[in-house]
Formats: sequence, structure tokens, C-alpha cells
Amino acid sequence: MDDIPENYVTPLRTSLTRPILMAGVPRGFAILNGTVCAAIAFGLQQPIIGAPLWIVLQGCAAWAAARDPWFLETWPRHLAKPIYFAS
Repeated sequence: MDDIPENYVTPLRTSLTRPILMAGVPRGFAILNGTVCAAIAFGLQQPIIGAPLWIVLQGCAAWAAARDPWFLETWPRHLAKPIYFAS
């Protein structure tokens, strides 16, 4: 196991392993959040609802992404597991 050839190991850049973020949240969520809130604000002509909704959702998602950038992929699996395991 100690016979690793020279230049066999290459450093891994973290940019290759982290998700693409827009405004601190995963790209897909940012696009969906902006589209839905813009539809509420402009399409339904309710900017008093659309703008605060966007701010709250974007802020909560940015808070979650700061702790775990893969929270959108892991959250559904977490909800599918039982709260406790029978012994």
C-alpha cells in the first residue's frame, strides 16, 4: 500500500464538490423562489405579499445552506426516516 506512484495523488478542489449557489442558496431553489414570488407580486398584483415572502424564504434557505449546502437533497430523506427505531 505504500507503493503509490509519483504524481498519483492529486489535490481535490472544493469547488468541484460543492453545489452551485445563487445568493447563498442552491441554484434551483433560488430560481423557483424568485419565480413564484415574482408571480405573486406582479401576476397577482400583490407585492405586499410577494416581496416579504421572497425575503423570508430566501433568508431561511440561506441560513440552512450556510450550515449544510446539500440541505435540499438531505431534508426529504430525513423526513422519511422514523423518529425512533424500535429495539
